[in-house]
Amino acid sequence: MTDENVSAPPAVAPALEQAASATYAQIVIQGAGPAGATLACRLAGAGVTVALVDRMELGSMEEPAFDGRAYAITAGARGLLERAGIWQCLPWEVGPIDKIRVSDGKVGRSASPLYLHFDHEEAGLGSFGWMVEARALRIAINRRIAALPTLALFAPASADISRTDAGVEAVLSSGETINAQLAVGADGRRSRLREQAGIGVVTLPYGQSGIVCAVAHEKPHHNVALEHFLPGGPFAQLPMKGTEQAPHLSSLVWTERTKFAERLMTLPDEIFEREAQRRLGSHLGTIRLAGPRSSHPLSLQHASRYVDTRLALIADAAHGMHPIAGQGLNVGFRDVESLADLLIAAHQAGGDLGDAGLLAAYERVRRPDNLKMLVATDLLDRLFSSDNPGLRLARDVGIAAVHRMPGLKKRFMREAMAK
Repeated sequence: MTDENVSAPPAVAPALEQAASATYAQIVIQGAGPAGATLACRLAGAGVTVALVDRMELGSMEEPAFDGRAYAITAGARGLLERAGIWQCLPWEVGPIDKIRVSDGKVGRSASPLYLHFDHEEAGLGSFGWMVEARALRIAINRRIAALPTLALFAPASADISRTDAGVEAVLSSGETINAQLAVGADGRRSRLREQAGIGVVTLPYGQSGIVCAVAHEKPHHNVALEHFLPGGPFAQLPMKGTEQAPHLSSLVWTERTKFAERLMTLPDEIFEREAQRRLGSHLGTIRLAGPRSSHPLSLQHASRYVDTRLALIADAAHGMHPIAGQGLNVGFRDVESLADLLIAAHQAGGDLGDAGLLAAYERVRRPDNLKMLVATDLLDRLFSSDNPGLRLARDVGIAAVHRMPGLKKRFMREAMAK
Protein backbone atom coordinates (compact mmCIF):
# COMPACT_ATOMS: atom_id res chain seq x y z
CA MET A 1 0.00 0.00 0.00
CA THR A 2 1.38 3.38 -0.94
CA ASP A 3 1.34 6.02 1.76
CA GLU A 4 0.95 9.36 0.05
CA ASN A 5 1.22 12.71 1.74
CA VAL A 6 -2.18 14.30 1.30
CA SER A 7 -2.76 17.67 2.86
CA ALA A 8 -6.00 18.27 4.73
CA PRO A 9 -8.51 20.55 3.00
CA PRO A 10 -8.65 24.12 4.31
CA ALA A 11 -11.37 25.07 6.79
CA VAL A 12 -13.03 27.00 3.96
CA ALA A 13 -12.34 26.32 0.30
CA PRO A 14 -10.36 29.36 -0.92
CA ALA A 15 -12.53 30.00 -3.98
CA LEU A 16 -15.62 30.15 -1.78
CA GLU A 17 -14.31 32.52 0.88
CA GLN A 18 -16.32 35.41 -0.51
CA ALA A 19 -19.50 33.33 -0.59
CA ALA A 20 -18.82 32.08 2.93
CA SER A 21 -18.29 35.60 4.27
CA ALA A 22 -21.59 36.57 2.62
CA THR A 23 -23.15 33.87 4.86
CA TYR A 24 -25.10 32.16 2.10
CA ALA A 25 -25.15 28.64 0.71
CA GLN A 26 -28.03 26.81 -0.92
CA ILE A 27 -27.49 23.70 1.23
CA VAL A 28 -26.11 23.21 4.75
CA ILE A 29 -25.07 19.61 5.50
CA GLN A 30 -24.46 18.56 9.10
CA GLY A 31 -22.01 15.65 9.14
CA ALA A 32 -19.03 15.02 6.83
CA GLY A 33 -18.95 11.24 7.05
CA PRO A 34 -18.99 9.22 3.81
CA ALA A 35 -22.68 9.90 3.09
CA GLY A 36 -22.77 13.59 3.99
CA ALA A 37 -19.47 14.36 2.27
CA THR A 38 -20.46 12.46 -0.87
CA LEU A 39 -23.71 14.40 -1.08
CA ALA A 40 -21.77 17.65 -0.66
CA CYS A 41 -19.33 16.72 -3.43
CA ARG A 42 -22.07 15.52 -5.78
CA LEU A 43 -24.05 18.75 -5.34
CA ALA A 44 -21.05 21.09 -5.49
CA GLY A 45 -19.84 19.32 -8.62
CA ALA A 46 -23.15 20.32 -10.24
CA GLY A 47 -22.75 23.95 -9.22
CA VAL A 48 -24.85 23.96 -6.05
CA THR A 49 -23.32 26.04 -3.23
CA VAL A 50 -22.85 23.86 -0.14
CA ALA A 51 -21.70 24.42 3.43
CA LEU A 52 -20.45 21.19 5.03
CA VAL A 53 -20.13 21.19 8.83
CA ASP A 54 -18.52 18.55 11.04
CA ARG A 55 -17.32 18.38 14.63
CA MET A 56 -14.15 16.48 13.64
CA GLU A 57 -11.00 17.73 11.97
CA LEU A 58 -11.13 15.73 8.74
CA GLY A 59 -7.40 15.69 8.11
CA SER A 60 -6.82 13.67 11.29
CA MET A 61 -8.74 10.78 9.70
CA GLU A 62 -5.94 10.33 7.15
CA GLU A 63 -3.47 8.97 9.71
CA PRO A 64 -1.50 6.04 8.23
CA ALA A 65 -2.08 3.49 11.01
CA PHE A 66 -4.08 0.70 9.39
CA ASP A 67 -6.99 -0.23 11.64
CA GLY A 68 -8.81 -2.79 9.50
CA ARG A 69 -11.88 -0.68 8.84
CA ALA A 70 -13.06 -0.98 5.27
CA TYR A 71 -16.24 -0.53 3.27
CA ALA A 72 -17.73 -3.01 0.82
CA ILE A 73 -18.76 -0.63 -1.97
CA THR A 74 -21.33 -2.02 -4.42
CA ALA A 75 -21.26 -1.37 -8.15
CA GLY A 76 -24.16 1.06 -7.77
CA ALA A 77 -22.42 2.99 -4.98
CA ARG A 78 -19.22 3.14 -7.02
CA GLY A 79 -21.17 4.88 -9.78
CA LEU A 80 -22.31 7.54 -7.31
CA LEU A 81 -18.77 8.04 -6.01
CA GLU A 82 -17.55 8.44 -9.59
CA ARG A 83 -20.23 11.05 -10.34
CA ALA A 84 -19.25 12.86 -7.16
CA GLY A 85 -15.61 12.88 -8.33
CA ILE A 86 -14.47 10.91 -5.27
CA TRP A 87 -13.63 7.50 -6.73
CA GLN A 88 -11.09 9.06 -9.08
CA CYS A 89 -9.29 10.55 -6.05
CA LEU A 90 -8.64 7.24 -4.28
CA PRO A 91 -4.94 7.19 -3.37
CA TRP A 92 -4.30 3.53 -4.17
CA GLU A 93 -5.85 0.61 -6.00
CA VAL A 94 -8.71 -1.18 -4.27
CA GLY A 95 -9.60 -4.87 -4.39
CA PRO A 96 -12.68 -6.26 -6.16
CA ILE A 97 -15.18 -8.80 -4.84
CA ASP A 98 -15.75 -11.20 -7.72
CA LYS A 99 -17.29 -14.17 -5.92
CA ILE A 100 -19.33 -14.69 -2.75
CA ARG A 101 -19.76 -17.98 -0.92
CA VAL A 102 -22.59 -18.34 1.62
CA SER A 103 -22.53 -21.27 4.05
CA ASP A 104 -24.06 -22.43 7.31
CA GLY A 105 -22.36 -24.19 10.18
CA LYS A 106 -21.23 -24.42 13.78
CA VAL A 107 -18.04 -23.16 15.39
CA GLY A 108 -15.20 -25.64 15.00
CA ARG A 109 -17.18 -27.98 12.77
CA SER A 110 -17.29 -28.38 9.03
CA ALA A 111 -19.71 -26.11 7.23
CA SER A 112 -22.87 -27.62 5.85
CA PRO A 113 -22.26 -29.31 2.47
CA LEU A 114 -25.18 -27.23 1.19
CA TYR A 115 -23.96 -23.79 0.16
CA LEU A 116 -24.71 -20.87 -2.14
CA HIS A 117 -22.03 -19.60 -4.51
CA PHE A 118 -22.27 -16.33 -6.46
CA ASP A 119 -19.92 -15.61 -9.35
CA HIS A 120 -19.84 -12.14 -10.94
CA GLU A 121 -19.52 -13.71 -14.39
CA GLU A 122 -22.97 -15.27 -13.96
CA ALA A 123 -24.46 -11.80 -13.37
CA GLY A 124 -22.69 -10.39 -16.44
CA LEU A 125 -22.21 -7.03 -14.71
CA GLY A 126 -18.61 -7.00 -13.55
CA SER A 127 -17.49 -7.23 -9.93
CA PHE A 128 -20.04 -7.34 -7.11
CA GLY A 129 -18.18 -4.60 -5.32
CA TRP A 130 -14.85 -3.31 -4.06
CA MET A 131 -13.28 -3.25 -0.61
CA VAL A 132 -12.19 0.30 0.14
CA GLU A 133 -10.17 1.01 3.27
CA ALA A 134 -11.84 3.70 5.39
CA ARG A 135 -8.68 5.79 5.34
CA ALA A 136 -8.42 5.63 1.56
CA LEU A 137 -12.02 6.83 1.17
CA ARG A 138 -11.38 9.69 3.59
CA ILE A 139 -8.27 10.79 1.67
CA ALA A 140 -10.28 10.75 -1.57
CA ILE A 141 -13.13 12.73 0.00
CA ASN A 142 -10.75 15.34 1.42
CA ARG A 143 -9.02 15.72 -1.95
CA ARG A 144 -12.32 16.23 -3.71
CA ILE A 145 -13.63 18.72 -1.14
CA ALA A 146 -10.50 20.83 -1.55
CA ALA A 147 -10.98 20.94 -5.33
CA LEU A 148 -14.59 22.19 -5.35
CA PRO A 149 -15.01 25.99 -5.44
CA THR A 150 -18.69 25.94 -4.44
CA LEU A 151 -18.15 23.77 -1.35
CA ALA A 152 -17.18 25.36 1.97
CA LEU A 153 -15.97 23.05 4.73
CA PHE A 154 -16.32 24.09 8.37
CA ALA A 155 -14.47 21.53 10.48
CA PRO A 156 -13.95 21.22 13.33
CA ALA A 157 -17.10 23.20 14.06
CA SER A 158 -20.60 22.80 15.42
CA ALA A 159 -23.74 24.49 14.16
CA ASP A 160 -26.96 25.60 15.80
CA ILE A 161 -29.45 25.19 12.96
CA SER A 162 -32.92 26.74 12.96
CA ARG A 163 -35.54 26.30 10.23
CA THR A 164 -38.66 28.17 9.19
CA ASP A 165 -40.86 28.16 6.11
CA ALA A 166 -38.74 31.05 4.84
CA GLY A 167 -35.34 29.36 5.12
CA VAL A 168 -32.52 27.91 7.22
CA GLU A 169 -30.11 29.68 9.53
CA ALA A 170 -26.98 27.94 10.82
CA VAL A 171 -24.98 29.70 13.55
CA LEU A 172 -21.51 28.16 13.74
CA SER A 173 -19.43 27.77 16.88
CA SER A 174 -17.09 30.41 15.38
CA GLY A 175 -19.95 32.91 15.50
CA GLU A 176 -20.42 32.94 11.74
CA THR A 177 -23.95 32.64 10.38
CA ILE A 178 -24.95 30.83 7.19
CA ASN A 179 -28.33 31.22 5.53
CA ALA A 180 -29.57 28.43 3.27
CA GLN A 181 -32.59 26.92 1.59
CA LEU A 182 -32.22 23.41 3.03
CA ALA A 183 -30.52 21.61 5.91
CA VAL A 184 -29.46 17.97 5.52
CA GLY A 185 -28.95 15.76 8.54
CA ALA A 186 -26.08 13.37 7.90
CA ASP A 187 -25.06 13.39 11.55
CA GLY A 188 -25.41 9.72 12.39
CA ARG A 189 -27.64 7.53 14.52
CA ARG A 190 -27.78 10.09 17.32
CA SER A 191 -28.72 12.87 14.91
CA ARG A 192 -29.13 16.19 16.65
CA LEU A 193 -31.08 17.59 13.70
CA ARG A 194 -33.52 14.67 13.84
CA GLU A 195 -33.99 15.18 17.56
CA GLN A 196 -34.51 18.94 17.18
CA ALA A 197 -37.18 18.29 14.55
CA GLY A 198 -39.05 16.03 16.96
CA ILE A 199 -38.77 13.08 14.60
CA GLY A 200 -39.25 9.83 16.49
CA VAL A 201 -37.16 6.74 15.92
CA VAL A 202 -37.84 3.03 16.37
CA THR A 203 -34.86 1.15 17.85
CA LEU A 204 -34.50 -2.61 18.17
CA PRO A 205 -31.32 -3.84 19.93
CA TYR A 206 -30.03 -7.20 18.69
CA GLY A 207 -28.04 -8.15 21.77
CA GLN A 208 -25.11 -8.64 19.37
CA SER A 209 -21.91 -6.73 18.70
CA GLY A 210 -19.87 -6.52 15.53
CA ILE A 211 -16.12 -7.01 15.72
CA VAL A 212 -14.11 -5.59 12.83
CA CYS A 213 -10.44 -6.28 12.12
CA ALA A 214 -8.04 -7.00 9.28
CA VAL A 215 -6.10 -10.24 9.00
CA ALA A 216 -3.17 -11.31 6.87
CA HIS A 217 -3.27 -14.90 5.61
CA GLU A 218 -0.92 -17.38 3.95
CA LYS A 219 -2.96 -18.13 0.82
CA PRO A 220 -4.56 -15.79 -1.71
CA HIS A 221 -8.29 -15.12 -1.43
CA HIS A 222 -8.81 -14.89 -5.21
CA ASN A 223 -11.26 -12.01 -4.63
CA VAL A 224 -13.75 -14.37 -2.95
CA ALA A 225 -15.86 -13.18 -0.02
CA LEU A 226 -17.22 -15.57 2.59
CA GLU A 227 -20.44 -15.18 4.61
CA HIS A 228 -20.56 -17.98 7.17
CA PHE A 229 -23.67 -18.14 9.34
CA LEU A 230 -23.07 -19.23 12.92
CA PRO A 231 -25.36 -19.35 15.99
CA GLY A 232 -23.83 -16.17 17.45
CA GLY A 233 -24.26 -14.27 14.20
CA PRO A 234 -22.71 -14.03 10.72
CA PHE A 235 -18.95 -14.25 10.24
CA ALA A 236 -17.79 -12.50 7.07
CA GLN A 237 -14.38 -12.51 5.39
CA LEU A 238 -14.03 -9.76 2.79
CA PRO A 239 -11.10 -9.76 0.32
CA MET A 240 -8.89 -6.68 0.33
CA LYS A 241 -6.04 -5.46 -1.81
CA GLY A 242 -2.80 -6.68 -0.28
CA THR A 243 0.11 -4.58 0.89
CA GLU A 244 3.86 -5.06 0.70
CA GLN A 245 3.84 -6.24 4.33
CA ALA A 246 0.71 -8.39 3.90
CA PRO A 247 0.26 -9.52 0.28
CA HIS A 248 -2.82 -11.58 1.22
CA LEU A 249 -5.21 -9.47 3.24
CA SER A 250 -8.88 -9.63 4.28
CA SER A 251 -11.27 -7.74 6.51
CA LEU A 252 -13.28 -9.71 9.07
CA VAL A 253 -16.73 -8.62 10.21
CA TRP A 254 -17.53 -10.93 13.09
CA THR A 255 -20.92 -10.84 14.86
CA GLU A 256 -21.33 -12.39 18.30
CA ARG A 257 -23.59 -12.10 21.31
CA THR A 258 -22.50 -8.92 23.07
CA LYS A 259 -21.18 -10.52 26.26
CA PHE A 260 -19.07 -12.99 24.30
CA ALA A 261 -17.87 -10.25 21.94
CA GLU A 262 -16.71 -8.25 24.95
CA ARG A 263 -14.69 -11.25 26.11
CA LEU A 264 -13.18 -11.70 22.65
CA MET A 265 -12.03 -8.09 22.64
CA THR A 266 -10.01 -8.67 25.82
CA LEU A 267 -8.16 -11.76 24.52
CA PRO A 268 -4.46 -11.63 23.65
CA ASP A 269 -3.84 -11.47 19.90
CA GLU A 270 -2.76 -15.09 19.54
CA ILE A 271 -5.88 -16.44 21.27
CA PHE A 272 -8.15 -14.08 19.34
CA GLU A 273 -6.51 -15.23 16.08
CA ARG A 274 -7.11 -18.85 17.06
CA GLU A 275 -10.80 -18.19 17.71
CA ALA A 276 -11.13 -16.36 14.39
CA GLN A 277 -9.35 -19.23 12.61
CA ARG A 278 -11.86 -21.73 14.02
CA ARG A 279 -14.68 -19.80 12.38
CA LEU A 280 -12.91 -18.97 9.14
CA GLY A 281 -11.54 -22.43 8.45
CA SER A 282 -8.24 -23.38 6.84
CA HIS A 283 -8.83 -22.44 3.19
CA LEU A 284 -6.71 -19.27 3.54
CA GLY A 285 -4.04 -20.89 5.69
CA THR A 286 -2.86 -19.44 8.98
CA ILE A 287 -4.09 -15.95 9.80
CA ARG A 288 -2.66 -13.14 11.91
CA LEU A 289 -4.01 -9.75 12.90
CA ALA A 290 -2.93 -6.92 10.60
CA GLY A 291 -4.19 -4.12 12.80
CA PRO A 292 -6.22 -3.36 15.92
CA ARG A 293 -9.73 -4.67 16.60
CA SER A 294 -12.84 -2.56 17.07
CA SER A 295 -16.31 -3.48 18.29
CA HIS A 296 -19.72 -1.82 18.44
CA PRO A 297 -23.24 -2.92 19.49
CA LEU A 298 -25.74 -3.71 16.75
CA SER A 299 -29.33 -2.51 16.48
CA LEU A 300 -32.04 -1.74 13.98
CA GLN A 301 -33.11 1.89 13.84
CA HIS A 302 -35.63 3.71 11.67
CA ALA A 303 -36.86 7.30 11.77
CA SER A 304 -40.62 7.83 11.69
CA ARG A 305 -40.12 10.23 8.80
CA TYR A 306 -37.16 11.48 6.77
CA VAL A 307 -38.18 15.11 6.24
CA ASP A 308 -39.43 18.17 8.07
CA THR A 309 -39.64 21.87 7.25
CA ARG A 310 -36.56 22.51 5.10
CA LEU A 311 -34.87 19.39 6.46
CA ALA A 312 -33.92 16.02 4.93
CA LEU A 313 -32.30 13.10 6.77
CA ILE A 314 -29.96 10.67 5.03
CA ALA A 315 -28.06 7.48 5.87
CA ASP A 316 -27.61 6.66 9.58
CA ALA A 317 -29.62 9.72 10.63
CA ALA A 318 -32.62 8.11 8.92
CA HIS A 319 -31.98 4.38 9.32
CA GLY A 320 -29.56 1.79 10.65
CA MET A 321 -29.56 -1.93 9.97
CA HIS A 322 -27.81 -5.19 10.79
CA PRO A 323 -24.54 -5.66 8.84
CA ILE A 324 -25.55 -9.21 7.83
CA ALA A 325 -25.85 -8.24 4.15
CA GLY A 326 -23.12 -5.58 4.16
CA GLN A 327 -25.54 -2.98 2.80
CA GLY A 328 -25.62 -0.27 5.49
CA LEU A 329 -23.41 2.35 3.84
CA ASN A 330 -24.60 1.40 0.36
CA VAL A 331 -28.23 1.99 1.33
CA GLY A 332 -27.15 5.37 2.69
CA PHE A 333 -25.53 6.11 -0.66
CA ARG A 334 -28.89 5.37 -2.33
CA ASP A 335 -30.38 8.13 -0.16
CA VAL A 336 -27.60 10.43 -1.37
CA GLU A 337 -28.24 9.52 -5.01
CA SER A 338 -31.99 10.13 -4.81
CA LEU A 339 -31.73 13.41 -2.90
CA ALA A 340 -28.90 14.71 -5.09
CA ASP A 341 -30.84 14.01 -8.29
CA LEU A 342 -33.86 15.93 -6.99
CA LEU A 343 -31.80 18.87 -5.73
CA ILE A 344 -29.69 19.17 -8.89
CA ALA A 345 -32.83 19.15 -11.06
CA ALA A 346 -34.39 21.86 -8.89
CA HIS A 347 -31.17 23.91 -9.00
CA GLN A 348 -30.99 23.68 -12.79
CA ALA A 349 -34.64 24.77 -13.02
CA GLY A 350 -34.03 27.72 -10.68
CA GLY A 351 -36.34 26.27 -8.03
CA ASP A 352 -36.38 26.29 -4.24
CA LEU A 353 -34.15 23.49 -2.94
CA GLY A 354 -36.09 23.34 0.32
CA ASP A 355 -39.48 22.97 -1.35
CA ALA A 356 -41.88 20.72 0.59
CA GLY A 357 -42.91 18.89 -2.57
CA LEU A 358 -39.29 18.06 -3.39
CA LEU A 359 -38.72 16.72 0.12
CA ALA A 360 -41.91 14.66 -0.03
CA ALA A 361 -40.71 13.13 -3.31
CA TYR A 362 -37.41 12.17 -1.66
CA GLU A 363 -39.16 10.44 1.23
CA ARG A 364 -41.60 8.72 -1.13
CA VAL A 365 -38.71 7.20 -3.07
CA ARG A 366 -36.41 6.21 -0.23
CA ARG A 367 -38.56 5.20 2.72
CA PRO A 368 -40.16 2.06 1.18
CA ASP A 369 -36.83 0.85 -0.23
CA ASN A 370 -35.06 1.34 3.10
CA LEU A 371 -37.87 -0.31 5.04
CA LYS A 372 -37.65 -3.33 2.75
CA MET A 373 -33.92 -3.65 3.42
CA LEU A 374 -34.38 -3.18 7.18
CA VAL A 375 -36.97 -5.96 7.32
CA ALA A 376 -34.87 -8.25 5.11
CA THR A 377 -31.71 -7.90 7.23
CA ASP A 378 -33.70 -8.33 10.44
CA LEU A 379 -35.32 -11.54 9.18
CA LEU A 380 -32.00 -12.88 7.91
CA ASP A 381 -30.38 -12.35 11.30
CA ARG A 382 -33.29 -14.02 13.11
CA LEU A 383 -33.28 -16.96 10.70
CA PHE A 384 -29.53 -17.58 10.66
CA SER A 385 -28.47 -16.60 14.19
CA SER A 386 -30.06 -19.71 15.62
CA ASP A 387 -28.92 -23.24 16.31
CA ASN A 388 -32.42 -24.70 16.22
CA PRO A 389 -32.17 -28.00 14.23
CA GLY A 390 -35.42 -27.35 12.36
CA LEU A 391 -34.36 -23.86 11.32
CA ARG A 392 -30.92 -25.11 10.32
CA LEU A 393 -32.45 -27.74 8.06
CA ALA A 394 -34.88 -25.27 6.50
CA ARG A 395 -32.21 -22.66 5.75
CA ASP A 396 -29.73 -25.23 4.42
CA VAL A 397 -32.35 -26.57 2.05
CA GLY A 398 -33.21 -23.00 1.03
CA ILE A 399 -29.55 -22.16 0.37
CA ALA A 400 -29.15 -25.28 -1.76
CA ALA A 401 -32.37 -24.57 -3.66
CA VAL A 402 -31.34 -21.00 -4.58
CA HIS A 403 -27.92 -22.29 -5.66
CA ARG A 404 -29.65 -24.50 -8.21
CA MET A 405 -31.97 -21.80 -9.59
CA PRO A 406 -29.93 -19.61 -12.00
CA GLY A 407 -32.69 -17.06 -12.53
CA LEU A 408 -33.22 -16.43 -8.83
CA LYS A 409 -29.46 -16.37 -8.20
CA LYS A 410 -29.00 -13.71 -10.86
CA ARG A 411 -31.77 -11.61 -9.30
CA PHE A 412 -30.08 -11.83 -5.89
CA MET A 413 -26.75 -10.86 -7.46
CA ARG A 414 -28.22 -7.81 -9.15
CA GLU A 415 -29.79 -6.74 -5.85
CA ALA A 416 -26.45 -7.15 -4.06
CA MET A 417 -24.74 -5.01 -6.70
CA ALA A 418 -27.51 -2.37 -6.47
CA LYS A 419 -27.95 -2.60 -10.21
